[in-house]
Amino acid sequence: MTAPLPPAPLLPWTALLDGAADRADARLVTVTGWPVAATEAAEARYCLLVPEPACCGGCLPGHPAACIEVRADGPIPLDGRAVTLHGRFRRLHDDPCGWRYRLDAAVVVPDRAPPRPGFSHRGLSRRGLVAAASFLCLPVAAAAQDAAPAAASEAATDAVTEARRARAAAFLAARPTIDCHSHAGRVLRVRQAEGHAPFTPLAPPMRAGGLAVACLAIVSDSPTHRVTPEGRIRAFREPEPGELRSYAERGFARLHALVREQGLRLVRNAADLAAARAAEPAILVAAEGADFLEGDLGPLEEAYRRADLRHLQLTHYRANALGDIQTEPPVHGGLTGFGAAVIRACEALGVIVDVAHGTEALVRRAAEVATKPLVLSHTSLTTRSRPWTRRITPAHARIVAATGGVIGLWPPAGLFPDLAALAEGIARMADVVGADHVGLGTDMMGLVGPSALPDYAALPDLAAHLLARFTPDETAGILGGNYLRVARACLAA
Repeated sequence: MTAPLPPAPLLPWTALLDGAADRADARLVTVTGWPVAATEAAEARYCLLVPEPACCGGCLPGHPAACIEVRADGPIPLDGRAVTLHGRFRRLHDDPCGWRYRLDAAVVVPDRAPPRPGFSHRGLSRRGLVAAASFLCLPVAAAAQDAAPAAASEAATDAVTEARRARAAAFLAARPTIDCHSHAGRVLRVRQAEGHAPFTPLAPPMRAGGLAVACLAIVSDSPTHRVTPEGRIRAFREPEPGELRSYAERGFARLHALVREQGLRLVRNAADLAAARAAEPAILVAAEGADFLEGDLGPLEEAYRRADLRHLQLTHYRANALGDIQTEPPVHGGLTGFGAAVIRACEALGVIVDVAHGTEALVRRAAEVATKPLVLSHTSLTTRSRPWTRRITPAHARIVAATGGVIGLWPPAGLFPDLAALAEGIARMADVVGADHVGLGTDMMGLVGPSALPDYAALPDLAAHLLARFTPDETAGILGGNYLRVARACLAA
């Protein structure tokens, strides 16, 4: 029989953000969050704990008060769900990787019994953490673990029957359904086997699930990041001149190789997008992060002409020459002058501008500069702002919607445990900005943890849930029509 854990107070993330957690140095605590590690393993003994689900290792918050380094005495599951950990809390000084807090000898709390009240900072009790959940961007299930089964049970009652699934599949097949952010097919494996690592099937699941177009994105800033000996993904240097441009060229070459190998079509203009159907699936070429421009507009036109680039996300893992990112402290105060020039150049060429990962200040300035609709391709809604989160507030969302743009909802299982929950998340965003400004951005094969939509073949189930919540026209818009409207305004006819 396992010995009971020693009593320990519950440490809230608010205490880390304002420094009050320093008083817990060397004390036993419990803390609830999402474990993330630079591994595809199912469990780990070393990880970082963050206050909300991370989309990928590169999107971990870089601020030292937004993560806890964890060294565990036993395996910690990496299944996309929140865990409560018990261990000895440490305030770090002069850490070589820059982190401020660590949990040593950590173990997973095996049950959902509330920890006893203890170390006090605005209420460290279970009730206090639940009350703070909205400020922290934490689902209440993360703060009060016994809420999770009820939520899952409630979602499970919205089961999709075979008849509903068949109707949804027919609905999808007749329309230009679009995923506005994807890395499917393992397109990102640029550095493996000199760019010739095997692809995974993309066209078959698109046909099976009724997806007509995937906005398939390369990533150009990866060479500036590395996995440290402790398993962290961190930007460790500035790129060499021409390095990221060369890396992006390799990424585009790999993407086009996937298109050829799997018999996919290419979307080059709005007419191509409108005509696309899942029976003959297509790819719209995208880039996540404009780092490859390296301060020069020339590579943008080259990527448009030679690589068929039609969708450009301004920022990604690092604050680059275009502006600031949500997961790092601001450097530029939002969008830079060069970032504004890139937006204007995209509009002149016929490239959709994506402001995902950018700070609210960046998005606000981008909306002032842009004369065409913006896209924010993958995020979800939070009702309270907190530093270094990838989620967005209603005010942030409304900036994008006011341009006539679209916000893509993503499906991390830590936020949305199943497709019914994802449909509810889409509905919440629609309540804020209107159904005409909501889309789907799956981040397929880009999420660090499990996804509520792990494969495009499951798209009919999501469509069935949406058809139960929206009109057919609204559902068609969310699953592609809204992005198509943006594309008609931005791309060549």
